Amino acid sequence: MSLIIYIILGGIVGYVAARLLGRDEGILASIIIGIVGSFIGGFVSRLFTGGDQSLLAFSMTGLFWSVIGSLILVAILNAVRRPRHNTI
Repeated sequence: MSLIIYIILGGIVGYVAARLLGRDEGILASIIIGIVGSFIGGFVSRLFTGGDQSLLAFSMTGLFWSVIGSLILVAILNAVRRPRHNTI
């Protein structure tokens, strides 16, 4: 059951991060962005706080760092994405 909750939360976090930075992603991409962003957020959290928190513990602080990590991931995706210019 907790796996389903993590997938749902990953989708919500990924959707919020993508929308904040102007990307329109599908459900699967939002879930992937949220889950990968959570790992990035955990790494960044440990860099800034020096804490060693459990990866599977749910907290508002963990949710915050998940959004931060997802924002970092989406910003990287925006930087790598080629601009689409139609030249005639």
